[in-house]
Amino acid sequence: MSPRRHKTASSMTSAAMPLTELERWLQARANRHPVATSIAMLDGYAAAIVAGPVSMSPLDWICPLLAIDADAFNHGGTPEFAAIPAVALRHNDISNTLSTAPDRFEPMHRRDVNGDIDPRPWCQGFYAAMQLRLSAWAPLLDAGNGNHGLLLPILLHSRDDQNRPLLGAPQSGREPNAHADIPAAVEALRQYWMPIRYAR
Repeated sequence: MSPRRHKTASSMTSAAMPLTELERWLQARANRHPVATSIAMLDGYAAAIVAGPVSMSPLDWICPLLAIDADAFNHGGTPEFAAIPAVALRHNDISNTLSTAPDRFEPMHRRDVNGDIDPRPWCQGFYAAMQLRLSAWAPLLDAGNGNHGLLLPILLHSRDDQNRPLLGAPQSGREPNAHADIPAAVEALRQYWMPIRYAR
């Protein structure tokens, strides 16, 4: 890492709100309708931005994620400003991991009281990010596309805006360990879109 990049990363880290505090902050502003109301949702959303078909300006995806105005990027010392680098750092962590050691990528899934993984919030966050550029994702949403299966581990746990399962009612035996395929699916999606995303 160059000295300049290291300095930028250090300043981002010092300005960033801790993730546990960020989750409480998101929940407290639920009436503003941030896309994410938990770190699991935020993590899935950021993963979709990293692995998706198009590069996006941070303003275009961070503002809806946190329910903030673009002007929040200009005013330090506010909770909104502290939330921005927290999100950016997690986005960069995902990007770096997938670029250098994709087998080490681990989604930040929620766990229930028994310690079992609940992949639904993470997948819902991922799907919410897809909605930002749904036309670009459309080829993989076509069940006739041979690569449609790349999205299935995520869509299996996602719901539409009417809170209906995207893939219909769960079938017996279909769901228990589907979340185990998510890390590999995210990396496969990143590889699938890379020639399109970086065509220029």
